[in-house]
Amino acid sequence: MTTPVNPLSLMAASPSMSQTKSTKEGGGTWFEAMARAWGEALDNQAATIQQNSDAISNGGADTPQAITELTAQSLKMGFLSTSSHTSISTVGEALKTMAQKQ
Repeated sequence: MTTPVNPLSLMAASPSMSQTKSTKEGGGTWFEAMARAWGEALDNQAATIQQNSDAISNGGADTPQAITELTAQSLKMGFLSTSSHTSISTVGEALKTMAQKQ
């Protein structure tokens, strides 16, 4: 007797159609692609913060406007970090629940 397989769990664990075989080139599951996208967004935001910080500390642009911009970018980083953690954790728990129901 065979156990039926939930089609959603197969989709969650399967590679997306537009991805290649190499993980560095975008391969893997959609869950991994989501995590990579969050990582790229966080890296980009960190680079923006670094540029603003360098302009203040090395470029002498220590005006209230520049400091306020750096503060805003830092708060955005905190928001992105919290959002990425929440989304990855939530999707991971959902995948775990699906796997347990098979």
